[in-house]
Amino acid sequence: MAKWLLIDGFNLVYRCFHAIPELTRADGFPTNALHGWMKSLWKLEDQEKPAGTLVFFDLGGAQDRLALHPEYKAQREEMPAGLVQQLPYVKSLTRAMGFVGIELNGVESDDLLASQAQALAAAGHEVLIVSADKDFAQIVSDRVKILLPPSTANPKLGWRVLDAAGVVEKFGVPPAQIADYLALVGDTSDNIPGVNGVGPKTASKWLQQYGSLEGVIAHSAELKPERFQEAVRNQAEGLRVNLKLTTLNLALSTVPAEKATPQPSELFRLLGELEMKGCLAEAQRRYGLGQGELF
Repeated sequence: MAKWLLIDGFNLVYRCFHAIPELTRADGFPTNALHGWMKSLWKLEDQEKPAGTLVFFDLGGAQDRLALHPEYKAQREEMPAGLVQQLPYVKSLTRAMGFVGIELNGVESDDLLASQAQALAAAGHEVLIVSADKDFAQIVSDRVKILLPPSTANPKLGWRVLDAAGVVEKFGVPPAQIADYLALVGDTSDNIPGVNGVGPKTASKWLQQYGSLEGVIAHSAELKPERFQEAVRNQAEGLRVNLKLTTLNLALSTVPAEKATPQPSELFRLLGELEMKGCLAEAQRRYGLGQGELF
């Protein structure tokens, strides 16, 4: 069957925004994230040669998780103003390049992406999730893998594939236990509190011994180090809420596995409007000059 790229839009666009020095149009409108975004998508397309690429964005609001934990993601800073300005163009350029953009108000893009990945895998396709978000490790399988962006500490490593064996090596537990693992250690990026003092090694050891979060809670009186026994027992209900927060929803609606058609004329128009001459030249090379288009 075919290979599909599923891109965690905000995860990638934030990287592009911070990775590239400030670039602007003549009037001062920022374009740094847009340059990085287009170059990243083209690089991924050239490298992986997918049958299609789906890009997922958040529209705001994670209603089911906020109902469980009102402080969910509350610590996150507001999106930088320069990125807010560029985001509408990110989405317009994505569509014009022939990539499908998917978003749904009140639903986290992680859940939309995970549901799509599972549906494609069930249909026999190969799926590469482009993201550095550790939540996606829970759905890694023979057909679903994560394509990790280049490390900021060592960018020469390039894009790296994380498979099931890599998940075990990285976290100490297999994909099926990742949600339980995150419930125990917590997730600072999502403002999910774990058991104070419990780190990756302790959490993975407990899950190896007892199989699941419920198993850990059931054996709280036997936990080592002993200082955590009371904490786990007293936080049992909170840990169960954590597990609901860390578990991806795989039951959301999906889109058909169909490749979108590029819109060269619209792409050239947008790039001309943004004064992104290098990207425009590359777009013309890739998609051909549109009829009647002169730049």
